[in-house]
Amino acid sequence: MEIRPSQRVENIKEYYFSTKLKEVAAMKAAGHDVISLGIGGPDRPPHKDVIDTMAAALQAPDNHGYQPHVGLPELRQAFAGWYRKWYGVELDPKSEIQPLIGSKEAVTHISLAFLNPGDGVLVPNPGYPTYSSISRLVGAEIFSYDLKEESGWQPDFEVLEKLPLDRIKLMWLNYPHMPTGAAARMETFEKAIAFGKKHGIVIVNDNPYSFILNDHPMSILQVPGAKEIAIEMNSLSKSHNMPGWRVGMAASNPTFISWILKVKSNIDSGQFKPLMLAAAKALEADQSWYDEVNALYGSRRKVAEELMTALGCSFDPSQKGLFLWGRINDPDVTSETLADRLLKEAKVFLTPGFIFGSNGERYIRISLCATVDRMKEAMQRILALDSQK
Repeated sequence: MEIRPSQRVENIKEYYFSTKLKEVAAMKAAGHDVISLGIGGPDRPPHKDVIDTMAAALQAPDNHGYQPHVGLPELRQAFAGWYRKWYGVELDPKSEIQPLIGSKEAVTHISLAFLNPGDGVLVPNPGYPTYSSISRLVGAEIFSYDLKEESGWQPDFEVLEKLPLDRIKLMWLNYPHMPTGAAARMETFEKAIAFGKKHGIVIVNDNPYSFILNDHPMSILQVPGAKEIAIEMNSLSKSHNMPGWRVGMAASNPTFISWILKVKSNIDSGQFKPLMLAAAKALEADQSWYDEVNALYGSRRKVAEELMTALGCSFDPSQKGLFLWGRINDPDVTSETLADRLLKEAKVFLTPGFIFGSNGERYIRISLCATVDRMKEAMQRILALDSQK
């Protein structure tokens, strides 16, 4: 008797980076020096005060047990203070904030909380692949909406009005946008909220990049009345150098938050108390922390732009966030072909744009999560390839 996986497993593929990193690991094990400019995982530690807080909390004998699913009051209050200080948004820490184990978990919990099998979900193209894969896992119907370079990678709501909106229940936004680096626009947020209210579609903005190379952090919750129909996800992975710590959050109205909590409380057993105390400390960071982080990424961004030019690609210098997104100008070269050639011949791992959707096919992405020296070494290897032609 043949045993088969569930249909939800058969309907998805293993995450691209999961498979590609196994390939990179095998190359390294074989003795190759691979420079990884693919993943957006900050390579520097969080603030010393965060580490010290974690270390001290580890010593307390009563800090190692199960914790409440709603998170520590200290963490929820810290998130509320963070939103008040940097976004000018008031949130009730008791009822309008739910700490989560990172943004990917948030995508899963929100999808489970709002989508029934067969419900429609609006997913950006290009966009974070997890929006689509999780939608498939919960049995939702995906309606991909186009983001294009000529429109600043912003959604066209006039085009969206022509879709069967009575079947669509949720829309994913992500500004500052990954992978394109398009900045958040208040006009887009205002149109999204009006669109959601008009059609009863929950608007979710995934907002982990708003502090990276961006002087004006924005939140969709700044739009008056946004909490009635919108959810915002945020994370400390990028903004506070804490990707492996897995600290995220969702903010919305108390009803939406209670539904997300209902799902979460049946899936995990809460976060580690010392970790939550350290995360609360991280959220107290002042402007000097963000300036330090951005000074580092700014120096790397200059090298990434040189690297992108060396690849014969063009890019928008106004991009925000942790990556540089560039158009491949050679019409005979696909993003997958270029990325595979660079990995095989130069031992440099870049991310091909096709993994983010069909509108990403003509693009390549460079991560800023490597040292300037390693990025310069990558460029020298790429230039050496060109000289061998």
